[in-house]
Amino acid sequence: MTATRPTTDADRPALLGGTPVRSAGWPAWPPVNDAAVRAVIEAAEAGIWSAADGPVKTEFERAFASYHGARHGLGVCNGTIALEIALKSLGIGSGDEVIVPGYTFLATATSVLGVNALPVFADVDPEYACLDPDAVEAAVTPRTKAIIPVHLAGHPADLDRLADLAVKHGLALIEDAAHAHGASWRGRRVGSFGIFGCWSFQASKNMTAGEGGMVVTSDDELAERAWSFHHCGRSRAGAWYDHGILGGNYRLTEFQSAILLAQLADLDEQLERRERSARVLDEGLARITGLTPLGRDPRCTTHGYHLYQFRYDPNAFGGLPREGFTAALNAEGIPASPGYGVPLDRQGVFAQRRFDQRATGFDPSYPATDYGRLHLPVTERFCAELVWIPQQVLLGSDADMADIVTAAEKVSAAADTLVEAT
Repeated sequence: MTATRPTTDADRPALLGGTPVRSAGWPAWPPVNDAAVRAVIEAAEAGIWSAADGPVKTEFERAFASYHGARHGLGVCNGTIALEIALKSLGIGSGDEVIVPGYTFLATATSVLGVNALPVFADVDPEYACLDPDAVEAAVTPRTKAIIPVHLAGHPADLDRLADLAVKHGLALIEDAAHAHGASWRGRRVGSFGIFGCWSFQASKNMTAGEGGMVVTSDDELAERAWSFHHCGRSRAGAWYDHGILGGNYRLTEFQSAILLAQLADLDEQLERRERSARVLDEGLARITGLTPLGRDPRCTTHGYHLYQFRYDPNAFGGLPREGFTAALNAEGIPASPGYGVPLDRQGVFAQRRFDQRATGFDPSYPATDYGRLHLPVTERFCAELVWIPQQVLLGSDADMADIVTAAEKVSAAADTLVEAT
């Protein structure tokens, strides 16, 4: 970093009273357009607002599954439930282990707890922040039943090696594609490599109905089991008050399905826009000492870009903490935030660091798990270094992306001043 003391109002960081690089807004999210509004009105007027096989829900399930290369889709109430239904359909429960990454949102692991199984945390790879296949293989035990790779930020995990590991060890591969709507690996959409693919339609996601989720599979029998779990344990052939298994009311509504069906029509165009914006940011931010955009595996043929991620080195910014850097970018009109602050196993739900199954309904013969023994060095480094820019920003123009680069350059040039002021 070659820092210079700001001499004009334009050079002075906006955080310290200077003029922001950008005062204009960013593309709105969630997207509200005529097609979505019409779709909801039509669903309302049809008079079927929620049903396990509602016409709009069924159409959306088929369209989404087909788009991602699967035979069956199941619209559910959120992404966490999508993962739980996948696990339950596979019969995973007490005494079983499921390998998950240490760098991901809480739901990837709590869904495992939700079926009374145990999440086993494995490290992520240093290039793409996705589940490291070597760490997965080291974590396999006789109790392991499944692997849940997360396509973090929209970049697919190494589906070649993970699929091979699943076959080698007789494990189920469940793809957590909550960030990866439309992403592809070697030209094939994610979600179709595992026995199940699971998505979220929560408010921040690249397709959203405020809340919602999706499960896809190409296994006919598992599709029927999943359908039963999401519909109060009923079966398609049974009577209304016949409940053969313990399920729940996890159905996606007709309104949500209508919104999402309209958004699916726009997904390809939005994917192209985000990809182009990311290329502009990759080129511009890489020129700034201390900022390193995450890599991209050449087998990733479409990146979902739920987040744009780059690494931040405070040493190149005079020791300015990451939170100070993101605060300075925010003041310049650029939405940016630190990523996950701690490895997932250190979140509050695991805070005791010794998860005693006997206290939470697990098989009492199962040994207590001491998460304090974990050391996930790559996850820990990413928790300290990564900066995120949200997906809707990438729907802006090339000029908008240039503003992000300009703001980062401005913060870099004024880093010493920012450090002195804190």
